[in-house]
Amino acid sequence: MIYLQLFLSFFWVGLLSFGGGYAALPLIQEQVIELNSWLTPTEFMDVLTISQMTPGPIAINASTFVGTKIAGVPGAIIATLGCITPSCIIVLILATLYYRFKGLDMVQGIIKGLRPAVVALIASAGLSILLTALFNKNAFPVQLSDFNWIAAIIFAATLFLIRRFKLNPIYAMLIAGVAGVVVYGVIL
Repeated sequence: MIYLQLFLSFFWVGLLSFGGGYAALPLIQEQVIELNSWLTPTEFMDVLTISQMTPGPIAINASTFVGTKIAGVPGAIIATLGCITPSCIIVLILATLYYRFKGLDMVQGIIKGLRPAVVALIASAGLSILLTALFNKNAFPVQLSDFNWIAAIIFAATLFLIRRFKLNPIYAMLIAGVAGVVVYGVIL
């Protein structure tokens, strides 16, 4: 039964996550935290962190990690298949239609209309991740007393390094990870 639940949950994510992996994050969060209670918000943040650090699309990586946690290797395979099946079907259909009708104004209008929705989904995911990292909550209202100053300093320093010195994001994640180990594991 858990395999069917994993497949259907990630099939739903794969079916509705237009705009790429970051746009899928609110859908994944809803499935794994709110609807199925497979992960806590903190565990979800850990899965997202690992999913971003490993090669490949974030939604597929996240489905693989969640599937592994819930039902081992078979769960990982089932969740991953659930996540990619709708995309494979939809992309084949859309590619055929797009190449046939790409010159039509209506098709270009549809594509332009989808862009703001994708940006909103990505912004929602980013805000949710930021709230979880800084307040250990993924929704408003937040309490200032729950603010994690150490995480905020690591976030600000990493953002500064990336923006000011054009630091490769992989190096930025490594530096932030080392800072987290030192601060949370050694000092605190």
